[in-house]
Amino acid sequence: MKTPVAGRAPLLALLVAACAGTTPHAPAAPATPAPPDDPWLHQIIYLVVTDRFTNGDPGNDALGQPGCLDPSMPSLFHGGDLAGLRSRVAYMKDLGVTVLWPTPLPAQVPRRNDACGYHGYWADLVDPDDGALEPKLGTWSDVEALGSTVHAAGMRLMLDMVVNHSGRGARIVGQRPDWFHSDASPEAHANPELFHSLNGLPDFAQEKPEVAAYLTAMARRWVERVKPDAVRMDTAKHVPPWYFARDFVPAVRSAVPGLFLVAEVFDDRSIARTLPVLDAGFDSAFHFPLHRALVESLAKGGSLDLVADAVADGIATLGPDRARHLVTMIDNHDVPRFASELPPGISDADRFGRSALALALLFTLPGIPQLYYGDELGLAGAGPGNRLDMPAWSWSEATRPPDAAALFALVQRLARLRATASELATGAYVELARPRDGAGNVLAFERVLGDRRVLVVVNGDPSPRTLPLALDGPALHDVMLLPGVPAGVSPAAGTVTVTMPPLGAGIFTGPRQ
Repeated sequence: MKTPVAGRAPLLALLVAACAGTTPHAPAAPATPAPPDDPWLHQIIYLVVTDRFTNGDPGNDALGQPGCLDPSMPSLFHGGDLAGLRSRVAYMKDLGVTVLWPTPLPAQVPRRNDACGYHGYWADLVDPDDGALEPKLGTWSDVEALGSTVHAAGMRLMLDMVVNHSGRGARIVGQRPDWFHSDASPEAHANPELFHSLNGLPDFAQEKPEVAAYLTAMARRWVERVKPDAVRMDTAKHVPPWYFARDFVPAVRSAVPGLFLVAEVFDDRSIARTLPVLDAGFDSAFHFPLHRALVESLAKGGSLDLVADAVADGIATLGPDRARHLVTMIDNHDVPRFASELPPGISDADRFGRSALALALLFTLPGIPQLYYGDELGLAGAGPGNRLDMPAWSWSEATRPPDAAALFALVQRLARLRATASELATGAYVELARPRDGAGNVLAFERVLGDRRVLVVVNGDPSPRTLPLALDGPALHDVMLLPGVPAGVSPAAGTVTVTMPPLGAGIFTGPRQ
């Protein structure tokens, strides 16, 4: 009988039997009971660096700290704002995303050398907290209008927050120097992750009651005023988990009941690093190990065993339900874009194919998919280049380059599939084949819910692959084939043989006995 994750024995038996001229029949697996449903499992998140998306109100470009606006400088403001985000909600809705995640909104510190906090993570905090909004992004009326437009479109809003640090030179650093950790302290040397500054940013000492009270009250005021549906917590692994459990989580949830909380634990070595924040009350964290596996296997030509291992480790470490709640991505604003991880000189066909495979896995593997603005268009960029302005040609199908238009259409189809096939949101993950089973660089898995299944087969090889799978149930119906070349599917009693084209993927649905 196939079992979730560790379900490869039937495939090995089938391959051995095929060599002997016989075909085994897998016993029918019982229907998988549906887990408790959570609306967040059905969401698709869209991350936007607000300053780099759309300039909806040029009148606020020169507001705020002087010397911070220059669209030609990667480290300064470019003019994007909340009004611009609001004007593009229809674009996001058309794409199929359901959650808008803009970067932080607080007022930013003055210019330092050639950089300003266009990204929102260098807040100019003050005591008492003044709740100041970054004026280059707009006004509180713009915040309210954006929230209303997002909700009217049937979407949700995620607020990005920071309680680990302030911006360099923030007013509060001069007011309350004793509220911050010293990098020269014994604690900083013993536990740099919690007591040492991150890239020189002033590091709050949450163990001091007055600091914890300040940060918690500030967070509560923001969620009360913005009324988001979710909060993304920046740099969560640098904050003591007890602070979240004792102060932050109860405070924001009492202000907005049902708030969905996602923690950034930037560590791609093991998903176990997310356990402290999940145990502190967060609903989710980002699956950085899976991100790294997708890059290494699909962008850099490595083995899809890396992807299978990351998924299996997530389920084994966190359990199936927590693993389904992890947020997955192919890139974000802190790493090179997926398209920039591809080898130089790669052909356009391979570039498109590998990006398409990564997106297909993003939408079908366990987790809540997150797109970074421009992923749907194949945008490239590393370093500061991963935060370039959204191109002017993005907004119309008529002006998009052919490959960008094709990727956009693919994301639309994947989003529609995820919206209609609940197996992809809440179903169990059953691994069927992976490279180290001798299947070539092919990963095959099912997402199973009750008596329904979605079968996904991804071929990361530059040559065709034929794969026999031990599957019970009636014939499958293909819903999506990449790159559009028909996959050969030969059903027989208890088996399905799938022939995939180079860099191809097939997604099939059907009942399950």
